[in-house]
Amino acid sequence: MAQTKERAVFLNLRVTPRASRAELTGFQDGTLRLRTTASPVHGKANEECIRIIADFFGIRKSQVRIVSGHASRTKTIAVDGADAGEITARLARLTPAKGIRNS
Repeated sequence: MAQTKERAVFLNLRVTPRASRAELTGFQDGTLRLRTTASPVHGKANEECIRIIADFFGIRKSQVRIVSGHASRTKTIAVDGADAGEITARLARLTPAKGIRNS
């Protein structure tokens, strides 16, 4: 689910670009699922991923960074300077049947 290292929380993320709506849809096999309306061209989907994650956790976009997978649907993201307990608590609200929509 979430790993903590060097004052950052790391998450595995699976992105579906060009979806009908932008939302976090929950976890599947330990990977956070995110749908984005943006196209993966010119990093637009990555930018929207960062915005959705930051909005969900209530943090600044500058605290969210893509560590690996910039050109892939499977990414590792880091949430810097966040409380791991708070991140875990917010993630626990996600279930596969009930995603969090972010429009």
